[in-house]
Amino acid sequence: MNHVFTKELLPCLLCYDAPCSQHCKEGMDPAKIIRSIRLENRIGGMEKIRDCCFSCDAPCEKHCVLHRKLPIKHIMENFYDYKTMRKFTYDKVDLSTEICGIKIENPFLLSSSVVSSSYDMCKRALQAGWAGVCFKTICMMDIHEASPRFSAVKSIDGAFVAFRNIEQLSDHSLTENFAIFHRLKEEFPTKFLLVSIMGRDEEEWRYLAKEAEKSGADALELNFSCPNMTEEFTGSDVGQIPELVERYTRVVKESVSIPVISKLTPNVMTMSPAAEAAKRGGADGIAAINTIKSITDLNVIHSLDGEVADSNILVGGLSGPSVKPIALRFISELSQNENLKGIHISAMGGIYTWIDAASFIALGAGSLQVTTAVMEYGYRIIDDLVEGLQLYLAFHKLSSVKELQGALLNRVTPVTEIERDYVIYPKFIREKCVGCGRCYISCQDGGHQAIKFENRVPTLDPKKCVGCHLCIMVCPNESVVSSEIKVKKQPIQ
Repeated sequence: MNHVFTKELLPCLLCYDAPCSQHCKEGMDPAKIIRSIRLENRIGGMEKIRDCCFSCDAPCEKHCVLHRKLPIKHIMENFYDYKTMRKFTYDKVDLSTEICGIKIENPFLLSSSVVSSSYDMCKRALQAGWAGVCFKTICMMDIHEASPRFSAVKSIDGAFVAFRNIEQLSDHSLTENFAIFHRLKEEFPTKFLLVSIMGRDEEEWRYLAKEAEKSGADALELNFSCPNMTEEFTGSDVGQIPELVERYTRVVKESVSIPVISKLTPNVMTMSPAAEAAKRGGADGIAAINTIKSITDLNVIHSLDGEVADSNILVGGLSGPSVKPIALRFISELSQNENLKGIHISAMGGIYTWIDAASFIALGAGSLQVTTAVMEYGYRIIDDLVEGLQLYLAFHKLSSVKELQGALLNRVTPVTEIERDYVIYPKFIREKCVGCGRCYISCQDGGHQAIKFENRVPTLDPKKCVGCHLCIMVCPNESVVSSEIKVKKQPIQ
């Protein structure tokens, strides 16, 4: 099934306690089905559709908050037709894994952030099915947050393309936070409690580590990566100096008996120097990436006149789908580093769907942490992360998530080793082409003038085509695909 067909789902607002599901006469859950398909768990979503939709008078549409603008009945009927696909038995797929020798039920944790900053939030997440939480970084600093502190770049359907923040650390007292850790471990003894800490000197690092361990932490995450700190030599300032990473990691490791994970900053050219330093300091694992320093908001309409109170141009952290390729690059770098063999890698950075999760695992991650997707869609996404990953593993006849770990590392190819003697031509699917000419425009003005466009029909000139595939990228109807046929380049005369 292609993305063109799923565009029907885009207007859905993914409501809380959705009225459409409340009013389904057959007890079906159209809201959850639509959400599953939107979050790429298509098989899992479609297998929950029943044929009752065909004879129904669609009360779901009548009670939709969009007032009949979303054709829920039509969507269910269309997706039901795809149930002829093979069904997978995935209940025997084992998603359990380990973090530094400690078993967890699935690879998914909340990352250290606002989504894991209170007892109630962590409790609801753990009850929803998350394997554990990394509690928002605790410290001995006086934290004062700004307002507002979030901004976003959005897609045409309103979803986050990139999320930006100037959030810092936990603003609760240490007494409050330590009490939360005690309570969480008492009530959820089988869940994984990772506590993030940040100090300003050895004494603070040592104290926080010892007290967090006493309070029930299963492991510690050392925050060498927050880009939003107001005090020098904290957060990413430390992560950019391998000597400090090694020094503070060693201080913590010598102070506790539980595993220690160093969380590193992506605001560097390569992460290996800091990661190797962390390992020398005794780290049992590496966590990456944190947010990337960026301009958080720039409103040129209002900034020049200076009349808007919040028109300051700020530097903060960038997260969300846009950082995923960068995060994957760092994870593959760490996984391929022979000096880091055996160290646990906890990955994060743009994980929204099970496809994102599988990508990080295939490049060597042993556990995964999520924030921005939860901020946008809530803890409920764990259902589709788990089910989608199980279905994927079952399809590939893998019995456990561990079998996927690092499976695609040997496919990561440096640009110096890319094959450059062949051209793979694009292929036009005539029955899908609507004649919009987008491929022609892009090839003319951004490519190699290899497409002709006559009578609203695009045709390829193979003598000019270099196989860049720009036409495939810009086609809004998925009617241009790779031919997957390699043609050897002709020598230049």
